[in-house]
Amino acid sequence: MLDLDSLTPDQYRARYNQLQERARARAQAAPPAAAPPVIAPSSIISTASLPPEAYITLKLRRGEALHIETQAATTGASLMLWNADDPTERYNPGDTVKLQWTTRLTTGRVLFSDMGRILASIIADSGAGHDPILGPSTPTTGPHGGTARNGRDNLRNAAAKFGLNRRDLGPSLTLFAALRVDPHGRMNLAPAAPPGSFITLRAELNLLLALSNTPHPLAAAANTGPLALTRFTAPPPAADDLCRSFSEEAQRGFANTDAWFR
Repeated sequence: MLDLDSLTPDQYRARYNQLQERARARAQAAPPAAAPPVIAPSSIISTASLPPEAYITLKLRRGEALHIETQAATTGASLMLWNADDPTERYNPGDTVKLQWTTRLTTGRVLFSDMGRILASIIADSGAGHDPILGPSTPTTGPHGGTARNGRDNLRNAAAKFGLNRRDLGPSLTLFAALRVDPHGRMNLAPAAPPGSFITLRAELNLLLALSNTPHPLAAAANTGPLALTRFTAPPPAADDLCRSFSEEAQRGFANTDAWFR
């Protein structure tokens, strides 16, 4: 094992550049947007439709998956995850971005916890884009300017159903919201994700999940429609499973995750 304490600053920089170049090469080899997964009827556990401004809470067992698909043009949906066996462990957007060297979360990428484990894998994605940076809308942001339900309050209410409170919430992941940065460093939201956009998440830990169908905080209009949710038993990961093998960082995360169940 590499002894990081013995490295000089120049060696640290060389290692950093090496890891970055590897990550860029992997990103170039990333698969294109995938077709929706084929879900066998016998594997379906439950289905639901989540209307605009509403939220839902779910408990997913390790190996189960959740397919989320837009039914109309959509400007966001806020997602939060916790380890069901220890809810002090939660989704960490900083590590998710940093450890994978990208904000482009799509097929093959994973969602890290603040304990270095993998909460969920993205096993299918339409490529609509998901924002790990800005978090949910609040009472003073979004197209309604405080006149409608917002992502932050919805997630707080959802957390309460798990016996959690506002201290257990961190920055969430906004699905179906592609963030763009202009040459001046200003963030802008891409046009609304079209109907039929989807993401499929496979639980790698036992999960508590909260999903709020509310617009991104930068959304100019509340273009949200219902979300179709399908919870199902995912096929066991193959030896060459893309999410488990896509990066060295993910492999280490899965090693930590698998050890949780030993």
